[in-house]
Amino acid sequence: MPVIENAMKKKLEAGKPVFSFNLVISRYVATPGMARECGFDWLFIDTEHNTMDLDTVSSMCLAALPLGITPIVRVAGHESHHATRVLDGGAQGVVVPHVDTPEQAEAVVRNCKFPPIGYRSMTAPAPQLGFESMSAPDAIAALNDTTFIIVMVETPEAVENAGAIAAVPGVDCVLIGSNDLAATMGIPGELGHDRIAAAYETVIAACGKHDKYPGMGGIYDHALMEKYVTMGARVCQGGGDTALMMSAGKERTRFLSSLQG
Repeated sequence: MPVIENAMKKKLEAGKPVFSFNLVISRYVATPGMARECGFDWLFIDTEHNTMDLDTVSSMCLAALPLGITPIVRVAGHESHHATRVLDGGAQGVVVPHVDTPEQAEAVVRNCKFPPIGYRSMTAPAPQLGFESMSAPDAIAALNDTTFIIVMVETPEAVENAGAIAAVPGVDCVLIGSNDLAATMGIPGELGHDRIAAAYETVIAACGKHDKYPGMGGIYDHALMEKYVTMGARVCQGGGDTALMMSAGKERTRFLSSLQG
């Protein structure tokens, strides 16, 4: 079969957590290969908080597909064109921010899945199918199966609705946007706060009840990462290009400074 496997989804189905390399400033098509060599499972290609254009996003996705590192794009909003254009360009899934209600989650699924699940429009032979010409029923079934939908909960209202959001058919993962959640709770930056931990407990329980994957976003402190993964977070951000490059650069310059006597 020409269908390109969603390696991230397969690893999750095996019961293991998956960790992303976040593309924020990177525009170089070799980056997916570098991320794969580092051992990351998926790409979190961010179009919400930067100026990356659609052609660049598609290039990153096309570079990732044959390498076995799953390209997932965080879109900028809920409008259908945000999601469908990156999916048409090669993404194997989307992250949709600021989903507060099950009705919003249902709309995300309708936008991203083909009939009979949703209303996504048919297109030409897809990158995720190796550009192979397939019958419409086979293509629809394959793409609906491999397209991974992540909705972000980032407010107390969204956490309260976590059970109903996780119950929406077609949603694969409910991911906590930890920094925005902390900010809207009035405790910005306090990602280890008891209220954040309680939110993780709520979302993890909701996902467990409805056979969905709980996600962790914006947590990079090692102790906190371990805490929330141990609690049950499975779809996790592993680190961003900006922060990792600056961290490695600072470590190197500290060493170089030590050579100056």
